[in-house]
Amino acid sequence: MYQSTKVIDLGSTAFRQPFAKSHCRFIHGYRLRAKFWSKSDELDKNGWVVDFGMLKEFKKQLLKTFDHTLIIRRDDPLLEHFKKLNMAGAVDLRVFDEVGIEAFSRYCLIKANNHLADIKPFLGKRCVKVEVFEHEFNSAIYRD
Repeated sequence: MYQSTKVIDLGSTAFRQPFAKSHCRFIHGYRLRAKFWSKSDELDKNGWVVDFGMLKEFKKQLLKTFDHTLIIRRDDPLLEHFKKLNMAGAVDLRVFDEVGIEAFSRYCLIKANNHLADIKPFLGKRCVKVEVFEHEFNSAIYRD
């Protein structure tokens, strides 16, 4: 089996953990980065697992989700306040079921496989693991 990796900057994202006992209950942000692992039993005609040049639209989708956005949990007690800030143009709100780099790595893996499934040259190829970094010391991995 062959594997290849691709690192994609997700942009600057703010979020919070409303039920945390630590400072993470406050809105805070990171410049997120994700590393994707793809695998295939065969290489394509170029000798590649994935043609990284065909991931431009996927990168745009990820940036639209994460870059300069505020991501809030669906069950955040202050969600309605954040929605009002969004309506007022103060934030670019995204609402997720779970928030944090663990949840973001799962989200990115699902989105990667949805993207690969829609591109004919990638048929039979899958993303098997995603690692999302808050910074060089903190990361989380989700694998298929």
